[in-house]
Amino acid sequence: MREILVLYYSHRGSVRALAEQIAYGIHQVPGMAARVRTVPRVSTVCEALESDIPADGPPYVEIRDLEECVGLALGSPTRFGNMAAPMKYFLDGLAGAWVNGTLAGKPACVFSSTASHHGGQESTLLSMMLPLLHHGMLLLGLPYTEPALNATRTGGTPYGVTHLAGPDGVPVLSPEEITLAQAQGRRLASIAARLESTC
Repeated sequence: MREILVLYYSHRGSVRALAEQIAYGIHQVPGMAARVRTVPRVSTVCEALESDIPADGPPYVEIRDLEECVGLALGSPTRFGNMAAPMKYFLDGLAGAWVNGTLAGKPACVFSSTASHHGGQESTLLSMMLPLLHHGMLLLGLPYTEPALNATRTGGTPYGVTHLAGPDGVPVLSPEEITLAQAQGRRLASIAARLESTC
């Protein structure tokens, strides 16, 4: 069984809900499984703020998760059109993985959530792609061959699945968001499986 790393930071639960649906889609591909991980919060001076083990939810990511997995789904809420500080803090600490080529040649996708329409979903997704390109990853979008991408009135972009949480930050995904998140997980896992079979 090969694993895809589903790595996210979630403040109110919306990005976590997307991550769970992406993981579900990954599990639908024969021979593939999801390894779900998160990152801890950071303080205003960008120092680790949490204990070593989270109180609930998935474990915190470790470098070996990046090494052992054959693909990556990366998720973060939007902060003024960019990823949240905890995810940026984690990515900024991956110089060793960059030097070693840990992620080079592996497929990746991104996902996000905002409280408002036009709240920076696409710019956040694009900003999350930049460090992955520097690591040599193969970026996958969400093609318009997915009918839900044309039907959605909430989240969803060709750069990756998104969720519109609303001003109260409700982590309840729309049917289209669920469909798109699962499709993104299946697409990532299917392409990772194809790449693995050619190696």
